Amino acid sequence: MASNKKYWKSVEELDQNSSIVKTLQENEFVEDIPTDEFLGDKEILGASSTTRRDFLKYVGFTTAAASLAACEGPVIKSIPYVVAPDEIVPGVANYYATTMADGFDFANVLVKTREGRPIKIERNDLAANGGVNARVHASVLSLYDNNRLKSPRVGDENVTWEAFDAAAAEKMQDMAGKDVVLLTQTFASPSTSKLIKEFTAAYLNVRHVTYDTVSSSGALDAFQQKFGTRAMADYDFGKAEVIVSVGADILGDWQGGGYDAGYAQGRIPKNGKMSKHIQFEANMTLSGANADNRIPLKPSDQKKVLVALTGGSTSGLPENVAQAVAMAKKLMSKAGSKAVIVTGLPDAASQSSVLDANAGSVVMDTAKPKMTRSANNAEVEKVMNGVINGSVKGLITVGVDPVYSFPNDDFKAAYEKLDMSIAFAMKYDATASLAQLVGATPHYLESWGDVQMKKGSYSLIQPTIRPLYKTRQFQETLLAWAKNETSYLDYIKETWSDVLGGTSWNKALEAGVLTSEATVDVAPVVAADMLESSSSNGAMSAAQVGDMELVLYTKTSMGDGQQANNPWLQEMPDPITRTSWDNYVTVSSADAKKLGLVNENVANGGLNGSLVNVKMGKTIIENVPVLIQPGQALGSVGLALGYGKKEAVQEEMQTGVNAYRLNSLSTGTLAVSLEKVTGVHEFACVQLHNTMMGRDIIRETTLEIFNTENVKEWNPVPQVSKDHEEIPVTSPEADLWTSFDRSIGHHFNLSIDLNACTGCGACVIACHSENNVPVVGKAEIRRSRDMHWLRIDRYYSAEESFEVDQEKKEGFDGLFGDNGSLGGFGELEDPSANPQVAFQPVMCQHCNHAPCETVCPVAATSHSRQGQNHMAYNRCVGTRYCANNCPYKVRRFNWFLYSENDEFDYHMNNDMGRMVLNPDVNVRSRGVMEKCSMCIQKTQLSILDAKRDGRTVKDSEFQTACSNACDKGAMVFGDINDHDSEVFNSKKDKRMYHLLEAVGTKPNVFYKTKVRNSTKA
Repeated sequence: MASNKKYWKSVEELDQNSSIVKTLQENEFVEDIPTDEFLGDKEILGASSTTRRDFLKYVGFTTAAASLAACEGPVIKSIPYVVAPDEIVPGVANYYATTMADGFDFANVLVKTREGRPIKIERNDLAANGGVNARVHASVLSLYDNNRLKSPRVGDENVTWEAFDAAAAEKMQDMAGKDVVLLTQTFASPSTSKLIKEFTAAYLNVRHVTYDTVSSSGALDAFQQKFGTRAMADYDFGKAEVIVSVGADILGDWQGGGYDAGYAQGRIPKNGKMSKHIQFEANMTLSGANADNRIPLKPSDQKKVLVALTGGSTSGLPENVAQAVAMAKKLMSKAGSKAVIVTGLPDAASQSSVLDANAGSVVMDTAKPKMTRSANNAEVEKVMNGVINGSVKGLITVGVDPVYSFPNDDFKAAYEKLDMSIAFAMKYDATASLAQLVGATPHYLESWGDVQMKKGSYSLIQPTIRPLYKTRQFQETLLAWAKNETSYLDYIKETWSDVLGGTSWNKALEAGVLTSEATVDVAPVVAADMLESSSSNGAMSAAQVGDMELVLYTKTSMGDGQQANNPWLQEMPDPITRTSWDNYVTVSSADAKKLGLVNENVANGGLNGSLVNVKMGKTIIENVPVLIQPGQALGSVGLALGYGKKEAVQEEMQTGVNAYRLNSLSTGTLAVSLEKVTGVHEFACVQLHNTMMGRDIIRETTLEIFNTENVKEWNPVPQVSKDHEEIPVTSPEADLWTSFDRSIGHHFNLSIDLNACTGCGACVIACHSENNVPVVGKAEIRRSRDMHWLRIDRYYSAEESFEVDQEKKEGFDGLFGDNGSLGGFGELEDPSANPQVAFQPVMCQHCNHAPCETVCPVAATSHSRQGQNHMAYNRCVGTRYCANNCPYKVRRFNWFLYSENDEFDYHMNNDMGRMVLNPDVNVRSRGVMEKCSMCIQKTQLSILDAKRDGRTVKDSEFQTACSNACDKGAMVFGDINDHDSEVFNSKKDKRMYHLLEAVGTKPNVFYKTKVRNSTKA
């Protein structure tokens, strides 16, 4: 029972008469080649005396914009060391274990450095806490941000740290007896917690309050009331048989994130079993996209569902929702201790009910809870109101930007009137730009520190480069203000005297992580009277007047907005909407129709959308673009946080609107109204790029069919016709090529498991970082000129369940009539209000019979014995024949010089930004084709290292950037000629298939059929 489901990327594809889709299908490059721009007067150029190379340039431009001026890349001279550091060997990378902890993202990482420069972030395999998401991978670029603060400031002047300390001491003396608040991010740091307690003990008028811009206050309050510690329960979804989520994006940033690796392991069919996931939500999230059953519900209805799931009645719920609740309860009862229920509802009552329901679950861990959030909304609201009403006289902010992120518009004016305002920040952000004193803090890659992410799990932060600017850690400043001459590094060592146990400091620093039974409290104390009640049932009642319920969320790329000036993240397409460089209001198709809101594609494939004003009480956000999102719950809208920053963000990246203005420090439902306004917004959306609709792309089946039917039924080998007879495409008779022995030496393959891939995008940013992939900007993305070597295609299917889709296809009776396939397939292509979603990473397939190689007139692309499809950039003249002949559409034409070009100022126009470049990979100049190289620089290094050591290469040593970044096991890379390798065993899996295998390209990348556990209880 093979899957022939009709998948589609965008609504525009569903219009059979769309001239836009037809144009995109027939012509990959939809705009005229701007030859005049580069060549000027072609007649003069043609009549001139030219060399053969000039002639080829000219011909290239006039036919297909080949080398676009010159093929020569920029020459950058290096200066040798006068005295070389002992640990640095030119050309050899060093790796350092450290930890990222910016208050929102917490991750244990390895930092790759070259000649003293951090150039790439990788996973620390010794760590068991969370994963390394796209933002963590991109954080290395933020180190080289030219907009960082370069020295402390007093008023509008840059000063020395001595002058800063003197001014701060004078301010603190003047504030004696007045209410001063130290408002910080969550550090989860034993040494910082201890240091702050010492500071507030010395300055009795200073009180410490933590502030999480994206709060988990309700979950923290509920956990504190139940277990006495301000923390959050941890979950290992790999142990779950049944997962029921009510508004919790467990594959996103819910309660700090990091759950996707465990989740993915439970989703891979093993011994005929896999976990069952049911999702109740409003926005289409990564979790909803990966769930077996997704039920769209606005937040106020989610509260009713949670009550029903935890022992209440289903009365008042729609019939389909009541049936889903009954199914979920039956499945949870059957799974017993291997069932778990989670919720993203913000109130303590909901969170408390979940803790009670999971009391016997092996999935939930309360003994070693997560410490990566600590803020209490009531305390934060008290500080905000205190500044506004004047009761708080001084505010010291550390790692937070309340002027940007507080919801009250009156806070900014009140902040400017404070008697004392001191901001410790890495950027001259909205708060720092108004503060009287600004302390310039370093990037985490320039810092010392420690973190306790989970109780008993400790991590160290160590610098991987000397501070680039005159910055100083906040902790060093506290020590200086306390007249303590101890360095912060020594202070950490002193704090860790109990944590280390029998482990040496150097061993702990080398590993970066340590498990210890020592008890070090990092959570701030929150008074009982500040905790939200965990027994109130009315906590989710509507807080505002409006006809739509708003869900604020964080994008996988942007998070809480701390890295808004990072072009890698701005250009990363959102996994669900496939849109970059923007945030927007997501609405359902039905609600959009009522309000007269539209999305439409224009001739070049670009997406346009209506604009609305979003109103919540007195707060109005004007001219917000609208994106019609399949799967959005009726009566709800979504809007991403983290956008709309202006201060310390270069003009090209000042995108989107500030949704924090609509945020609430209470747990009431956010009710808003939308008002359509004139104008059209232009999105940078890649939904229609290189569409593959209607071809054998996503293969899927149900767990029941997977377990009971022959593999030929759900994963058949494609058939081709030879002499009017059908033969398998794998047959030698179907092969037009002369093959040669590929069993000698190494031969690389990449396995991609569609069940384990959650669409998170970490691999996309890792590829950017490793391979110097350029950022092209919003305008070029809109022209279909994105340069990503790896993309994650997102497909929607028409039916909400596999069974319904299958029944419709198999029930077609002839071409015509009420039940004919002619109209039936068209019906299957109609968008569903709640579609199923599939993600598929696609990169160069490194075909053994590569169609790109046969059409290149200058042999710029060729095949290696090791199975990699090579590109010789200095041979390429840019004919683009290879791109037109590639069925996978994975080749990218380099239209412009993206480095040192003022038109593309994305950190590559200054010496600081270019420090992130990987010297093992060249920077491509304009006029050439580029694509995935299967990280040949990494495979060759592994081979050479083994040759130097006189040994064979270990299977785990062969890695690509994407496979190394994927902690979910979705990507496995290795040598297919090593019969003990993981990739060899993976290729024998009965779920294995090749993308578009019928074409006969024999790719070295293979996929595993997606299995959905959609069997009813």
